[in-house]
Amino acid sequence: MNYKKTVDFTLIIYFLIVAGSSGHQTKPPNIILIMADDLGWGDVGFNGNKRIKTPELDAMARNGLVMSRFYAASAVCSPTRGSFLTGRHPERYGITHANTGHMKPQEQTIAEILKSKGYTTGHFGKWHLGTLTVKEKDANRGGPGGAAHYAPPWENGFDVCFSTESKVPTWDPMVTPASDAQDIGNRTPGEHFGTYYWSGENQKVTDNLEGDDSRVIMDRVIPFIDTASASGKPFLSVIWFHTPHLPVLAGPAYRSRYPDYSEDQQHYYGSISAMDDQIGRLRRFIRAKGLAENTLIWFCSDNGPEGPAAVNRTQGSSGPFRGRKRSLYEGGIRVPGLVEWPAQIKPGQHTGLPVSTSDIFPTLLSVLGLDTNQDILPVDGIDILPLVREEVEDRPSSIAFRFQNQQAIMDNRYKLYSSDNGDNFALFDLYEDPGEATDIASSNPQIVSAMARELKNWLISCEESNRGMDY
Repeated sequence: MNYKKTVDFTLIIYFLIVAGSSGHQTKPPNIILIMADDLGWGDVGFNGNKRIKTPELDAMARNGLVMSRFYAASAVCSPTRGSFLTGRHPERYGITHANTGHMKPQEQTIAEILKSKGYTTGHFGKWHLGTLTVKEKDANRGGPGGAAHYAPPWENGFDVCFSTESKVPTWDPMVTPASDAQDIGNRTPGEHFGTYYWSGENQKVTDNLEGDDSRVIMDRVIPFIDTASASGKPFLSVIWFHTPHLPVLAGPAYRSRYPDYSEDQQHYYGSISAMDDQIGRLRRFIRAKGLAENTLIWFCSDNGPEGPAAVNRTQGSSGPFRGRKRSLYEGGIRVPGLVEWPAQIKPGQHTGLPVSTSDIFPTLLSVLGLDTNQDILPVDGIDILPLVREEVEDRPSSIAFRFQNQQAIMDNRYKLYSSDNGDNFALFDLYEDPGEATDIASSNPQIVSAMARELKNWLISCEESNRGMDY
């Protein structure tokens, strides 16, 4: 595995030549990075779901690139979010689980780098990479007791914020719902949920917080993009929806789209359709503003669906894959993924090569042709533009994972998995057995040995990073 970031100079030159010769603007693209929360691989139409209506995401898929092997960096939310912004597996800086660690000031986020290059930057939705206030009780860790983990988005490169520390209900996000929505803790239905939206230090948002949470978020995204467009500056908009994380609720209009299903299914499916509607609203807005051609939109989920399957509101689908959220089997980490960028990606593209949330950071650096002599911390991702342009047949490096007692590493074909900290390994052929039903480790000892050695070296590298050696 290559631990140091490299940039393909030939690709950058190619990008600039193609952009110029094809008549497209050579100015930097606008960038929108969208992530759902606990959305399963099988929860979207473009991956084959016949129940949940996601017409806007399906339209994006038809107009861009679908990544059928797109992986979250971890089996839960916070670690994946860190990888999304830094290109580094959060094992490198101590965000190994939800409500654990925080974004350290030495880390370089894509927002910080793009801001230094003239972008205006915004974060909207769930943050979950540190606390947002040291003044009062907020969410899981916010307040004086969590001061050591104060690391809000406005101190990590974002000019404009509308952010929560962690989860909120997907309908009426400030109000504790009835217990059948699940995951309400010891709160009393009808009281404040205890998690606030913040726009800056000690700046609590109190208006326009009723109804669908995805709409509440998009009501802040649209003005941000409008202002950026009017100023002529390129923008980075990071939109991290809470949907469909528990507590799951959908409004009556969205539930009514699913009359033939149970109430729990109506809430779960309806909340996803509500999010899909807001993604459509966003796409229509950027088309109306003349921004769509040179705007890159990347959509994914932060991990697989909550489980167990189909118990109350945990109605998510991991498709044909084994495992769910908190598992390093495919169902816990393989998630929906697509990119739309009309200026550079032709409609109807698909790749079955493995791609990770850690790849977002180095890919965007390559897209922008940024100065490669700047100090870049060791990253785990790669630039995927050669995959998009079908210039390579295989991913050139492996993708590794660690979560709790689980470890895993995969190349293009094989995946090595352990549930006991590497004392024993199973090997799966993801070409022939994507459902990970058959362990072939005993018949492939050389492959197991080589992959285990690579995984061990990666873990050592992460431990060194977490001790501050990268800084």
